[in-house]
Amino acid sequence: MNFKAALHNTFFRSPVLTWVMGLFFFCMGATLMAQDEAGLDVDQTLKNLQGTWPKQYEIIDSVFSKFKNDSLALKELIVKSETANALEVESYASNKLGELYRNISLYDAALEMHLNAEKLAKRAQNVQLKVISLNMIGVVYRRKDIIKAALDYHKKALDIANAVKVKTPALKASIAVSQNSMGNVYLTLKQYDLAIAQFEKSLRIEKQLGNKLGLAINYHNLGYADEAKGLLDLALINYERSLDYNEQIDSEVGRVICYNSIGQVYIKQGRYKDAKSIIEDALQKAIQLEDQFYIAFAYINLGWVQNELHLDREAEQNLKKGLEISETYGLKMSTVDAHKHLADLYKKQRNFKLAMYHFEEAIALEKTVFTERNMQYVSDIIIQYENQAKNDQIRQLANENELVKSKMQRNQTIFWLAILALAITAGTMVVINRNRQLRHEKQILTLEQDMLRSQMNPHFIFNSLNSIKLYIINNEKENAVYYLNKFSKFIRKILIASTEKEIPLEDELDTMKLYMNIENIRFSNEIRFTIDVAEDINTSNIRVPSLILQPFLENALWHGLSSKKDDKQIALKVFKENQDFVTISITDNGIGRKASALINHSRVIKRKSVGLAITKARLTNFSKRFTMGYKLEIQDLFDDHNIPIGTRVIVNIPIRATNLKSA
Repeated sequence: MNFKAALHNTFFRSPVLTWVMGLFFFCMGATLMAQDEAGLDVDQTLKNLQGTWPKQYEIIDSVFSKFKNDSLALKELIVKSETANALEVESYASNKLGELYRNISLYDAALEMHLNAEKLAKRAQNVQLKVISLNMIGVVYRRKDIIKAALDYHKKALDIANAVKVKTPALKASIAVSQNSMGNVYLTLKQYDLAIAQFEKSLRIEKQLGNKLGLAINYHNLGYADEAKGLLDLALINYERSLDYNEQIDSEVGRVICYNSIGQVYIKQGRYKDAKSIIEDALQKAIQLEDQFYIAFAYINLGWVQNELHLDREAEQNLKKGLEISETYGLKMSTVDAHKHLADLYKKQRNFKLAMYHFEEAIALEKTVFTERNMQYVSDIIIQYENQAKNDQIRQLANENELVKSKMQRNQTIFWLAILALAITAGTMVVINRNRQLRHEKQILTLEQDMLRSQMNPHFIFNSLNSIKLYIINNEKENAVYYLNKFSKFIRKILIASTEKEIPLEDELDTMKLYMNIENIRFSNEIRFTIDVAEDINTSNIRVPSLILQPFLENALWHGLSSKKDDKQIALKVFKENQDFVTISITDNGIGRKASALINHSRVIKRKSVGLAITKARLTNFSKRFTMGYKLEIQDLFDDHNIPIGTRVIVNIPIRATNLKSA
């Protein structure tokens, strides 16, 4: 038998090989049929357009959105639109195909499609498609934990969208996506308050648009931020809100995300059986979706809860699966989580060598994400946006000031016309009353502008430098150098605080120490200043308006102690009386407010301070985001003989956010 005949008998007479060949030709035929059907669907849609290719995003989406989950139809649409030089449609189809690639973790292919879509949008001069493309590029980089690139593209998209005066619904949706994605970047860098601010901006837009998918995403992200801050009950509420919206739109991806997140909260609450059940459901759904990002996420969470349930063998297997998928697809933060949980598992088993290996791997990889360069870059972005927001506020206040002036002129004209019909006395009273009202409004606007432009008394800086100059003149070099160093640190803190609306209470207390050290020069270091913080308070986690305590200390110094001869004391205490507030009391043993007022009245040059009024306005604005408003109480202290022995200022600063803030 020759070779050809032998091959024929071996191949075509073998039942197994015959079945394999049949299956091969069947699959090939099915693929070709699917391609043909996709092509026919696209051709029919294009035929209905009668040769006219749409250019506006809303029309493009209404016509071709039915193909957004069909990769074959999208590829066919890209080919046909490229042939017809329909740039807008090709850009739209490229973005949709890129999203499909991203959802199955083909990040390089997704990035290629989105970059091409952005080039096409730029050539077509279509702002909406350009913004969408930039956002999609940023999302891919964020999935890969390439922080700087992700933030760059989302910021660029946001800047372009905000520059458009008349915003379409699609453009508003893109702004919401940019804000949400920037919030996710801040989450990765553990800047939770900044992340919440971005999610709330996005949430407001999505509510206006009635976009349930956007609402689901933002509520989930708010839950993640709450969970990271330790607010587990509030996090669970937001995750369940997100799940409800995902159920309404029947989003399987949304269910996977919410199941995983709810499972994590259950673990932290000690509800391990509930956590195991819902995470197993998440894993099954993620495997069906073939999205490696969420598959890795589910395996790691499942291993975590199994470790807590002492199912060590199963925990090790699932954590290793999650680690393998994360490393294969370059999912840095998932890789970090897998290493950390494996370290915990091996530590529990007293296998310290493996525990140390996984711990060191987690730390090393985490450092590549939380680099000093990335953190500084984010800090620069934050400062830029804060400065821009301040400038916008000042510009808005100036415009309102001009509007007030314009109203005043118009009312004066109306008055001169009305005076012909009205009595002179009545007309005069109306004008006087109206002008008083306008002057009051103008004073309020001016006060707000002063508050934004300056948060420190320039006389203090001048007097401090004079005091240091006296040390130099008296050849007291050590004192001069010591206080000059304190003064420079204080000025630096003022400059830093001026760029931030809020700072940690810890930084505020450090700044006040420097302020009192410098002011004490002029009191010959006679003042004993103490700070007492209760043990149950973490001052680094509590935020307050910058330089909010300085006016109270200044009043204690100049109105309470400046006229006292000896034993000058100021005590600052930080404590909690309930969970809604952090309470700060400032107590001096001065002469009291009544005696101080008499002395000030008799002085030729009176020391007048508007710091308290500005401080109240700032505290009022700060408290709007919280359940309770601030409380300020000034107490006059007396001894048993009703003789004044000082003054105490008690400020209750709110710390518990409203439901709207974190929901």
